[in-house]
Amino acid sequence: MAFASNSHILYLRFSAAATTLHSGLRHLQTAWLFTKSDFKTIILPVMMFTNVVSPRHNPLALSCSLSWLWLHLFQGNVSNQSYSAHEDLLNKPWRPVPSGRISVKNSRALRWGLMVFCLGFSSLFNFNVLITSAVFTILVIVHDDFGLSGHPIGKNLLNVGAYVSFELGSTLVLSDEPSLDRTSITALCCSGLVILMTIHVQDFADVNGDRMLGRRTLPIVAPEGSRIYILCVLPLISFALASFWNLGPLCSILFISMGIVVGLRCYLVRDEIGDQSNYWLYNIWLMGAHLLPANARFSALAW
Repeated sequence: MAFASNSHILYLRFSAAATTLHSGLRHLQTAWLFTKSDFKTIILPVMMFTNVVSPRHNPLALSCSLSWLWLHLFQGNVSNQSYSAHEDLLNKPWRPVPSGRISVKNSRALRWGLMVFCLGFSSLFNFNVLITSAVFTILVIVHDDFGLSGHPIGKNLLNVGAYVSFELGSTLVLSDEPSLDRTSITALCCSGLVILMTIHVQDFADVNGDRMLGRRTLPIVAPEGSRIYILCVLPLISFALASFWNLGPLCSILFISMGIVVGLRCYLVRDEIGDQSNYWLYNIWLMGAHLLPANARFSALAW
């Protein structure tokens, strides 16, 4: 009888542990799904930028920098996706809210919890990292709670602010300095300008969902003009960046050619699948743009 009783207790403990593990894995998967689509658009370009412009590199600092970036991306995405469930049903039904993994009410509660956690995590580094985290939180609130995500100019400006916050915070964490040096500041300004002038490429593929929510993105307000603009601006920005960072002839040709190809595709290929492919190519071009400051640091692109 004692053996049977002990076996029953062990079984209950094993079942409880298995249930806890399953629940934990489910929560991790939910967190992953909140940020899945932004690894190519945020994580890779920003971490590439951070590693290029930071004068300091070590595995622990890199891990902290990546953690800081992902946590703030998680916070921003939970907030944004709690307001875009109807759009995501059409465009991204696998996301946690439209798929039913988490309710709108719980995602908004999670969003506020993440805000506090991100501020606390940022306080472990230095004051400027904490300020960057606070500014990012304000931008998220203005974007989602005050509805500026539906305004074409307001949305772009807030996207620039969020993107620059990602880059600034992750670079400050990696460099372990209270401020950035001149090369880093210059690279950050260039990055913000590039995002401001080109980020609405992401809106081409989301026109149906944005229109359903009543948003007035640039491709909705000016369907033809927005594509002509990208056709012209991507090659021009590519040429300007290649000249500004003093790239060598071969690197200049490759980077400018990439800008021309992406601009042409955005103008010529206009179906939803084509626009999604164009956005992938745009992100490859954007990662290339984030690599260019390496020429100032290491003269790595002088050929």
